[in-house]
Amino acid sequence: MRSIVYKIFLSITCLAYAVQGYCQQTSQTCNGSLGDPVINQDFGSGANPGGPLAAGITTMTYTANSCPEDGYYTIVNNLSGSANCHQDTWHNVYTDHTGNTNGYMMVVNASEQPSVFFTQTANGLCPNTTYEFSSYILNLITLAASKSTANGSVSEPDITFTIQTTDGQILATSNTGTIPPTADVYWYKYGAYFTTPSNVTDVVVKMTNNAPGGNGNDLILDDITFRACGPVIQSGIGTFTGPVSQSFCVGENVNLTLKSSVTGGVMPPYQWQVNYNDNGWQDIAGVTSDNTSIQTPYTVAGTYQYRMGVSNGSAISSSQCRVYSSPITIIANPLPVIPAIAPQTVCVGATLQLTASGGSAYQWSGPGIASSTQNPLVINNVTAANAGTYTVQVTTDKGCTTTPVQTTVKVVPKIVPQISGAVTVCAGTSTQLTASGGLYYKWTPSAGLDHDDIANPIATPLQTTTYTVDISNDGCDDNSQSVTVTVNQLPVASAGSNKIISAGQSVKLNGSVTGDNIISTSWTPTTGLSDPSSLTPVATPTEDITYTLTVVSSTCGQSTSTVFVRVYQQVNPPNVFTPNGDLKNDYWVMDALSTYPESITQVFNRYGQVVFQTRGYASPWDGKQNGKPVPAGTYYYIIDLNNNTPKLKGWLVIIR
Repeated sequence: MRSIVYKIFLSITCLAYAVQGYCQQTSQTCNGSLGDPVINQDFGSGANPGGPLAAGITTMTYTANSCPEDGYYTIVNNLSGSANCHQDTWHNVYTDHTGNTNGYMMVVNASEQPSVFFTQTANGLCPNTTYEFSSYILNLITLAASKSTANGSVSEPDITFTIQTTDGQILATSNTGTIPPTADVYWYKYGAYFTTPSNVTDVVVKMTNNAPGGNGNDLILDDITFRACGPVIQSGIGTFTGPVSQSFCVGENVNLTLKSSVTGGVMPPYQWQVNYNDNGWQDIAGVTSDNTSIQTPYTVAGTYQYRMGVSNGSAISSSQCRVYSSPITIIANPLPVIPAIAPQTVCVGATLQLTASGGSAYQWSGPGIASSTQNPLVINNVTAANAGTYTVQVTTDKGCTTTPVQTTVKVVPKIVPQISGAVTVCAGTSTQLTASGGLYYKWTPSAGLDHDDIANPIATPLQTTTYTVDISNDGCDDNSQSVTVTVNQLPVASAGSNKIISAGQSVKLNGSVTGDNIISTSWTPTTGLSDPSSLTPVATPTEDITYTLTVVSSTCGQSTSTVFVRVYQQVNPPNVFTPNGDLKNDYWVMDALSTYPESITQVFNRYGQVVFQTRGYASPWDGKQNGKPVPAGTYYYIIDLNNNTPKLKGWLVIIR
């Protein structure tokens, strides 16, 4: 309910609105037209976090942390997710006030005592001119958190805007009152008005937080501006209530009148400005009435904006004294850029395809074609009558067109081709193909050919391939001929992936073979194999071994592949050893463990403390910890072989 009441209050923005058509000094925000910003603090944009403000702007302390403590501030482009340390009480804010996901904003955690937290000087102002000092402010505390009894009495932002001379004379103040919490993210615009005295050109603007911090009074600022405020200016094309945008094509004759109307009887001189492609506003010399004419073709594509400025209490010559109408936008759309269309030579009976680009609509004409909007232009079963000049008119989606583009088409007759017979080869070997009957040759596919545009290419295909040759006279073909090269694939042996077993176990080898005309397969050595001639024998080696699979083709040679079988030896940790220096059983010896270089061995005392640990087992344990003998007694061990087998666990006794 408080939020609704406050929105109604904000709509009453001009308590002293009169015949001038704009707000007086008691207003909160400008009700008329605005000038360009003298101060425009939007905090910039970029990655999180943003840097600190320049010295002197704020009395608060900067922190790069997105969750500032009392008396601190930070600059961020969003306050959501893990960046929001108060998700139970703060809004998640995903963009700045304008909706820019990279736009920075100033997050303020107010100090416990009311304080001035923003100060900036505006220089070079005009005398007797009304200005607005405003900012967008967001109460970070959610409505639910504000109402929660668990949070106690939550303080809400209460900001005073002050404008004063550089020697401290206060020209105007305005207070936001308590800024209410909201259920959703809501930016309020607040401001203050004042009119410069005749002898003041520099002022200091300040924002003071009147509410205490500690519990609440957390807010975000964005788009702090200071600009001239004046009468309402309306501008349009043809009349001041006419359209505010129009588009043309480059080179098209333009004959427009831009007109403006100023509420409140402000008298000329006025000043029209132009802004090309957002490169900045420039005065149009000598154009100082309430209307201007545009009577020339635009020769450069782009966006042209026009606006009229009026004096706001001082000389029109000073840009900081003016207020401006909303811009009128004239768009000069580019003409289509049409790439050249290459001449074509086609055969009788073939398909002709002509493609234009650079626009969204196309109009073709040519031999036998009065008009066609087809693009590409396709003509099937071409005859000699289709030879000649073709023209296309290209139009953009904005309706802009330019000089038509032309291309030529030559139609030639076919010839009768000839080709050699089929052949068989092994993969990797070559054969020569032969064709005749024309001037030009084109083989497809080109894969495996040393040339695809000669009569007698050398073919080295990797697999059985049917080659087709187009034999042409100026690109024409007739009944294209084909020849098949049958490729017997080379034998390829695969012994499969390496194996891992423990001593006494067996494993099946996963051999496989590809290729043509395979006549034999065999494994060497035969040690531990159930059937050396099988592709998948069972292997029962007693130690590490490499097996080689050999396959033989009757036509294309042989191939080999190897597989390594790793045989892990069984680890049997002793349960007792006597490290007493008598050279008998002085070490905890596990010879098989040395074959597990990635194993981890740990020994614990009865208190669970590690007394011995090692990776691998290059040297057996001598019963010492940090060079000193451990006490006799029972210990516990865990051995992780790191080979995806269960850990070995048990106990051992040290006797001295």
